[in-house]
Amino acid sequence: MQDTDILGLAAGTLTTAAFLPQVLRTWRLRSAREISLGWIVTFSAGVALWLVYGVRVGSWPIIAANAVTLVLTGLILVLKLRWR
Repeated sequence: MQDTDILGLAAGTLTTAAFLPQVLRTWRLRSAREISLGWIVTFSAGVALWLVYGVRVGSWPIIAANAVTLVLTGLILVLKLRWR
């Protein structure tokens, strides 16, 4: 594993883990009023594009981090639409 892969994995882990408290809070409160629909849609689209980019350049840290982040942001989006 190269140093740049370790750096990418660390960055991806931290930025992805940052969404877990929001998912848990939204689930626990059964409310997503404070989450902007425009933000979560735009952010999710950006994460999806980063995932495609990671696949295109063959960077597994980018692929892994954005795949997990897309799942978490997708869950927040579903909860936002369900529990406005």
